[in-house]
Amino acid sequence: MDARVLIEGNDPVALPDGGPLPHWDKTVDVSVETVVKTFGTTPALHGVSLDIAAGELVALLGPSGSGKTTLLRILAGLDVPTSGRVLFDGEDALKLTVPERNVGLVFQSYALFRHMTVLENIGFGLHVRPWSRRPRRRDIRRRALELLDLVQLSGLEKRYPSQLSGGQRQRVAFARALAIEPRVLLLDEPFGALDAKVRRELRRWLREIHDKTGHTTVFVTHDQEEALELADRVVVMSEGRIEQVGTPDEIYDRPNSPFVFSFIGESSGLPVRVEGGGVWLDERPLDLAAGDTPDGPATLFFRPHDVEIGHESAGAIPVVVQGLRRHGGARRLDLEISGRRDRIEIDLPAGDWLNVSGRISVRPRRYRLFPASG
Repeated sequence: MDARVLIEGNDPVALPDGGPLPHWDKTVDVSVETVVKTFGTTPALHGVSLDIAAGELVALLGPSGSGKTTLLRILAGLDVPTSGRVLFDGEDALKLTVPERNVGLVFQSYALFRHMTVLENIGFGLHVRPWSRRPRRRDIRRRALELLDLVQLSGLEKRYPSQLSGGQRQRVAFARALAIEPRVLLLDEPFGALDAKVRRELRRWLREIHDKTGHTTVFVTHDQEEALELADRVVVMSEGRIEQVGTPDEIYDRPNSPFVFSFIGESSGLPVRVEGGGVWLDERPLDLAAGDTPDGPATLFFRPHDVEIGHESAGAIPVVVQGLRRHGGARRLDLEISGRRDRIEIDLPAGDWLNVSGRISVRPRRYRLFPASG
């Protein structure tokens, strides 16, 4: 039913009473099985498979064009895969219409009806249900007021979207998505239109809401900080494929590919050579173990805060300090490898002093080696 059916001018049309509020199982498992999606001749997803546990909060993280929004739209029923299956608690979701899937959707743009009050926006999904499943008006109002309290907007039920801040509008959008007791809650860049301070506040708020309600939740983001802070598990995507799935700690501390290491957090990558279990920088042996990395060209990855410094230490990486700047609670050093044009960055505590024109050496405390591709 279209919103125009419910509105005459600025006043909602009175609807007859229906039945009681429904109660849905809100902890469903979601399974994606070898899903392929192409747009014409352009592939968007390459055989993606993913299992999401009931009640889990999962982030789909990746750069633009990685396929994360396409996957979310397939879960919502807004797109149909070229091949593959999507299951909700073992039921083939591809055979269900969007209303039958009963998913809650929250978009970056809020998508609120500007001529409806906050309370009317929240109750909209229940008002437009078929007569057999439409709750009584008093039950819809009660649920909308309960959700208004849950999203910490009590007292604003008579306001219109234009009278709210961006953060308040997004809270209303969340409440509207929750009103229908969704089997799965799907969020597409929900904080993308908000400034940094409001984003941080709403991230904490969303985690609290999830812990209270227990919905199976999937959200799309390109913001790695957002994904690592919020999610139970992070799905890192690139070019229509899943690169790695794991907890935030697993993704950050044990990235399984050069892409994940370079995409998650800050890092430096340095071309080296592995030979006989040792790591070589040109003709200089480094005091680093190669582990099971095969002999041949490789890339040494490490993070700015996982590096110790010395002065011309044997087995370390010789560098020349090119610059020093404040970087949050640390000092960020820009370094050039002696005799090469490769640049790396390291962090020192903000109170430490270093001769910015000096020659020093650095040694990663934690690092990963990946064989060079090709």
